[in-house]
Amino acid sequence: MKILIRGAGDLATGIAARLYHSGHNILMTEREAPLTVRRTVAFSRAVYEGSAKVEDMEARLVHSLDEAYAVMGDGNIALIVDEAAEIRKEFCPDVVVDAILAKKNLGTKITDAPLAVGVGPGFYAGQDCHCVVETKRGHTLGQVIYDGAALPNTGVPGEVGGYTTERLLKASGDGVMEPLISIGDMVEKGQIAAYTGGEAVYAAMSGMVRGMLQKGVSVVKGMKIGDIDARCEKEHCWTISDKARAIGGGVLEAVQCYEAVKGRFAMVMLAAGTGSRYGKDKLSEVLAGKPLYQYSMERLEAFCGRERFVVTGNAVILEEAKKRGISGIVNREPHLGISHSLQLGLQAVLREKPEVEGVLFGVCDQPGLKVSTIQKIWNAAAVRPGKIICAGKDGQPGNPVLWPKKYFGELLELKGDTGGRAVMRKYPEQVYVVEADERELKDIDRKEDMGSF
Repeated sequence: MKILIRGAGDLATGIAARLYHSGHNILMTEREAPLTVRRTVAFSRAVYEGSAKVEDMEARLVHSLDEAYAVMGDGNIALIVDEAAEIRKEFCPDVVVDAILAKKNLGTKITDAPLAVGVGPGFYAGQDCHCVVETKRGHTLGQVIYDGAALPNTGVPGEVGGYTTERLLKASGDGVMEPLISIGDMVEKGQIAAYTGGEAVYAAMSGMVRGMLQKGVSVVKGMKIGDIDARCEKEHCWTISDKARAIGGGVLEAVQCYEAVKGRFAMVMLAAGTGSRYGKDKLSEVLAGKPLYQYSMERLEAFCGRERFVVTGNAVILEEAKKRGISGIVNREPHLGISHSLQLGLQAVLREKPEVEGVLFGVCDQPGLKVSTIQKIWNAAAVRPGKIICAGKDGQPGNPVLWPKKYFGELLELKGDTGGRAVMRKYPEQVYVVEADERELKDIDRKEDMGSF
């Protein structure tokens, strides 16, 4: 697959290594003046050196997408100076990985790619990305989080060789970086390691220099400019760290899970009800500042890598779907019941994508449903092929429901106001429930239901 990685520091390089060795095409983006301390194991130095080798891989600096394709075609990793990753609009990646490690989101959106991965603090899975990978050293390092955020930044570096804050070299003043030692050198506690803005930077411990910013780069007081390792293993200066490999493994897990379902499933949102119990057009009612139907539109938009449809007779909803790149299916006979809407959607999917292996059906009056819950349904489909997978509570099924192709025939035979639940009851052993909270599963049937959100 085509994968865009924002950032090319040492941790981003560890991620790239996992993905590259799994056969994916990698394009990385960087700023004009990289500030990577462990630059001997980072592709970011290709910005000022033209190319960078790390272990058995090479990244080459490119200036256009055509050059990037040529580099990737040669079996290498492409790197371009593009801090905002604008090239993603032309590259159209399958996956975007934000590995800038800025401790905050600098612009990555869940709609940037079919799979958007945030690395470390600053991202919330299900909102600005599909998943987050934990970066804090410890028991959960490399964990893939599909609902929530990584552990917050404590400001205290992780322990390496028994040392934490002592192992860091920090700028003593604003100005130009002037290193006195190189990566791989030994340094003694109290030794001057560099000058920043003319101010001396002293080593707070003895050990081997594992990282050091390049000469001439501009720094500000307090910025990390170097890293000392008490273990004094010279090989560590030239090879990817355990932490970077663990984080890369988490990203690879998410990517491979997405690849397992890529192109196999479609999404259909049913929005053609008459609102008889509500008393009027409930889908246009405003909830927390936006129409009820917008919640479903946003959830569909978050999964741009799939065929997406909305079945409705509402002209406003059809126009909104068009703006978001979602196919609209007109239901002119809502009185025929939910079975008619379901079948219109399924027939549209089969016309557009006859090879589809399954369809996820959802309803438009379920405002509390999380994007992360839908993502968990896709994940379950990757490891439970052929199962009917739905959101639910305590093992009891609810909406949405992912239907494998083998049940399409029975769905097309439903009549009246009978939905897929009738088919599901025939195959209880084939149903797998992804647990969700009650608020997610609640739909809006009556006006009083609006008050619970």
